[in-house]
Amino acid sequence: MRSKLAAILPIALVLACTCAFAAPRGTLADTSVAQQRAAHLRRGINLSKWFAGGSDASAYTRQHFETAITARDLGLIRAMGFDYVRLSVDPRPMFHEKQSEQIASDYLTELDTALQMLLDQGLAVDIDIYADADFKERLATDDESVEEYADFWRALARHWSTLDPDRVFFEILNEPGGKDRYRWYGVEAKLAAAIREGAPRNTIIATGAHWSDDDDLVFLEPLRDPNVIYAFHFYEPHVFTHQGATWSTNYWHSLKGVPYPSAPDNVQAVMDQVRDPVHRLALERYGMDRWNAARVDGEIAQVAAWASHWDVPVICNEFGVYRENADPGARAAWISDVRTALEKRGIGWAMWDYDGGFDVVNRQDGQAVPDPATVRALGLTMLHPAN
Repeated sequence: MRSKLAAILPIALVLACTCAFAAPRGTLADTSVAQQRAAHLRRGINLSKWFAGGSDASAYTRQHFETAITARDLGLIRAMGFDYVRLSVDPRPMFHEKQSEQIASDYLTELDTALQMLLDQGLAVDIDIYADADFKERLATDDESVEEYADFWRALARHWSTLDPDRVFFEILNEPGGKDRYRWYGVEAKLAAAIREGAPRNTIIATGAHWSDDDDLVFLEPLRDPNVIYAFHFYEPHVFTHQGATWSTNYWHSLKGVPYPSAPDNVQAVMDQVRDPVHRLALERYGMDRWNAARVDGEIAQVAAWASHWDVPVICNEFGVYRENADPGARAAWISDVRTALEKRGIGWAMWDYDGGFDVVNRQDGQAVPDPATVRALGLTMLHPAN
């Protein structure tokens, strides 16, 4: 009898754990406000160079703010069919250690002007704090830095709390960077609570640790605050989306013409260009994984299942392909497949980005001109922008 019990117990424990994971782990308070507001974040574009991307704080001058993005650009964004923008904001010009709640007024005034321009165009705005690596490293290792950042966000949220809460969203931090998912979960909870103190009505956008990938998101359990939308970024597989990139894995900068969809036979020509056997193996695996519309959809399905399990809204507020070395047709096919998979599952999206390497526009004589293939891949219809 004991031997039978010993054999049964491990199976019973596995079944119990499986059932506990599959069943809801408690119900959040009513998430309907966040669900309804997520409808304002259906088709977005990232603005990465207006209030972020500068080498240092001195790059953000009045001339820069007036020329980096103009009223014509915003009219063009609206005409292309986007309904919201994700506005990257570098915190350095506003953040002062030991008195982080004291926010520099000049920079904040420029931000206020930009926000009003966006709202006047009928666009919703995801305000995304786009910090540098040093800033994020302090959050990942130093508790006092977390406290200071909470003070900073509380003050910012209070300042913007009078803006339309249906169209202005506060994103806690872009790609937190730290690999410790447990620590980030605690840090994010504290930061969300600070934002909520400053802005009781606005919806917060939270994300997973590290690079905000889909696997970082599905690790999370939702925050206790029900008025939160959860975001993830999608660049899988990076060997395709980041070919030619010079800021990440070294060998990617030399890749060119990586195919999509992938198959074992169509990656061979690219593999022949790569000397290192480890990198060749990565490309061979890319081919064997057969990345195509079905493979992309399978990844997105996991996020949709997580959101359904917790009854929370989710968006993908970054996806795209670096244009430098990518075949235009393959790039458009990947963008179309990701966008289609997201829309199929009711997930709003924001492409990275408007103008800056992954862009939806080309610059001709200093003027932004939409790239037709990218616009079509996004399922948008190009209208005539207002002058």
